[in-house]
Amino acid sequence: MLEEFEKFLQTHIIKTKSFHPFYNEAYEKMLNAGGKRFRPLLLLNVVKICNPLLINASFHAALALEMIHTYSLIHDDLPCMDDAPFRRATPTLHVTYGEAAAVLMGDALNTDAFLILMNSPLDAKTKVRLCEILSFNAGSGGMALGQAIDCHFENQPLDESELEFLHIHKTARLIAAALQMGSVITGSELEEKLYSFGLELGLLFQIQDDIIDAVKSKEEAGKPTRNDTNKNSFVNLLGLTNALLKRDAKVKELKAKAETFEALGGYFQKILDTNFK
Repeated sequence: MLEEFEKFLQTHIIKTKSFHPFYNEAYEKMLNAGGKRFRPLLLLNVVKICNPLLINASFHAALALEMIHTYSLIHDDLPCMDDAPFRRATPTLHVTYGEAAAVLMGDALNTDAFLILMNSPLDAKTKVRLCEILSFNAGSGGMALGQAIDCHFENQPLDESELEFLHIHKTARLIAAALQMGSVITGSELEEKLYSFGLELGLLFQIQDDIIDAVKSKEEAGKPTRNDTNKNSFVNLLGLTNALLKRDAKVKELKAKAETFEALGGYFQKILDTNFK
């Protein structure tokens, strides 16, 4: 599925005609830098398992999701936020092309995601619902809110419930949206259940990311690590040992919940076994 998605991405990246010397190059840079493609693969695998006949029609939605995620990384790395020098083992856009270009490339990817989605071969009702889901979870009630809290409360410790609120919005909502969008495309009755599971999976993803920041080198992680000392992270709040215990408890809890999904259960078990060790 990953190989198919990468081929689709390469043939559907928007190319713009202009005399700008590096516009298209900068636009494509972070999309082409790789990554796990965790979110689009969640969506595509839900469709593949629930209704494989719709898989080809789903690639537009998966790409839109990845474009929103990529724009968020570009902005997250800006000097006014994390000021990160590289991402996905690649120099960040503001380092290579300047801060203004990085802001604009993020803006373009954010907006073009909905153009890609609306040009999909899905029916009009489904496309409108997918746009609603993606905009809600990425916008003011989702990822943007989480990022705002993260930036505002740097150097101001949050309690555990506040920290979970932060990361449910900043990280988990877009992961939950991936599962929900897959459900909407297939017309399954699992939409709410998958969204709820996705929020918990996203929170687990963030706990794991905080642990990686604490224990891995920048070469292993593909991005700067040991960079969260002033941020609200699960390792900073709980300590590494307790963060590991929280992660392991969450994995156990989600494995039990995965069993209730029947056809999707094996896929969720595989995600938990391969990504959270």
